[in-house]
Amino acid sequence: MPSRNYILTKEVAQRKLQRMAYEIIERNAGEHEIILAGIKENGLVIAQKMKELLEPLYNGQLYLMEITLDKKNVSEISLSPEINLDEKVIIVVDDVVNAGRTLLYALKPILQFYPKKIQTLVLVERTHKAFPVTSDYVGLSVATTFEEHIIVEVEGEEINGAYMI
Repeated sequence: MPSRNYILTKEVAQRKLQRMAYEIIERNAGEHEIILAGIKENGLVIAQKMKELLEPLYNGQLYLMEITLDKKNVSEISLSPEINLDEKVIIVVDDVVNAGRTLLYALKPILQFYPKKIQTLVLVERTHKAFPVTSDYVGLSVATTFEEHIIVEVEGEEINGAYMI
């Protein structure tokens, strides 16, 4: 196996997540509820980590929601648990934003409601995207070529880092 070109170690990823937790608190001062909606698989792990980091800092209610979507058949997108999202602050969480397509599709079921705010959080953002998506909270922004790919390495509930191939 060729050596991996790590752009984030486990320790640096943890520091980036902690910084984003403080940003969430700052940008949502006065809000009473925040829903972290993690895109299944890795986005959900990051959302769980973010909830753990926010719990000692945030005075309001924190909820975790899972967004499940099949990237090959995007007409099937589900939210779990199914709750009313009207007037709620929702932060859609994913590991990497490549083209921006997944984040846009993840918004589809949320837009059936009338949320107060929708924000996005990604651990790694590529600087070129095919869709007009800008993340509100970004751990690391990386300039890549179209041929390069970024993989966030997750094992169980731990984020082990990110590398480029």
